[in-house]
Amino acid sequence: MEFKMVIAGFGGQGVLIAGQLIAETGLNKGKNVSWMPAYGPEMRGGAANCSVIVSDEEIGAPVVESPDVLVAMNQPSLDTFGKNVPAGGCIIYNSDLIKNAPTRDDVTLVAVSCNGIANSVESPKAVNMPILGAVLEMTKLYTMDDMKQTMEQKFGAKRAHLIESNLKAMELGRQAAIA
Repeated sequence: MEFKMVIAGFGGQGVLIAGQLIAETGLNKGKNVSWMPAYGPEMRGGAANCSVIVSDEEIGAPVVESPDVLVAMNQPSLDTFGKNVPAGGCIIYNSDLIKNAPTRDDVTLVAVSCNGIANSVESPKAVNMPILGAVLEMTKLYTMDDMKQTMEQKFGAKRAHLIESNLKAMELGRQAAIA
């Protein structure tokens, strides 16, 4: 099994953290993983993306040119990376910020109201969590319990109060992917 993903958006949308959570959960599950971030010099508002590979085998290179799944948090990310998803792949996108939705009929398209869901759980900074829930639903890569364990390890007691709202947002994102 080898799973390749690109997560892309603006800095401040939690793109890199989402990729870290997927990679760290893979490590917890005994998989080989690669996480490669790319971002501009701006802390917020500039382009940010990361490539994630989760594999049963050794990973030869961390570069993902043809992702199984693209997570696009904004229109420029969809425009830049959408064409790289091969037929049979999946594009999961933030429908709140992407007005020109993808129209490809050779990939699975999943629209998630990331900003709306994050606001509904009173955690507007957690726009990355609904999309992670959708990724879990579409890929079956991990369970929600797997992600919860990783979040508890990563955030620790210092930010434990965020875990429940993040999990709630992830579950709503997972449900949105089913719809």
